[in-house]
Amino acid sequence: MNETQQFLRHTLATLAYRGGKTVRSAPTDFSDYRCSESSRTPLEILTHIGDLIDWALSICEGRHDWKPVAAKSWDEQVTRFFIVLEKFDQRLASDQPLGNPPEKVFQGPIADAFTHVGQIAMLRRMAGSPVKAENYFKADIAAGRVGADQSKPRVEFD
Repeated sequence: MNETQQFLRHTLATLAYRGGKTVRSAPTDFSDYRCSESSRTPLEILTHIGDLIDWALSICEGRHDWKPVAAKSWDEQVTRFFIVLEKFDQRLASDQPLGNPPEKVFQGPIADAFTHVGQIAMLRRMAGSPVKAENYFKADIAAGRVGADQSKPRVEFD
């Protein structure tokens, strides 16, 4: 594994940490919250994030498979979020070369996934269940840690 793939793995760990914090302890009715008639619900956004990570994995394998899944339950999509991150991380940790340039993998699906995690965080605040702010520079994030079990926040604030 080269330095670029190691950096992408750290990026995925960061996505798992931030995304995990955003979806953890969401109120039961949050998944269907809509801030306007034309906005996506948090469930739809989280499902889309899973689709993006699946797509990123296909890009790493030299394909461009876009296969969106139907949004089901919040808990199912939270589980899927971590499962697809783990699959993607395992692929990056392998000795197989990337099937597309790493910059393209980052600029498309990974960057888009971070944007959508931010949308879910904003919707949490709008729905009255804000996620605590954090100094992410001090967070304990490590390449390979992409599952639901994440480190506790080190420096949070209101």
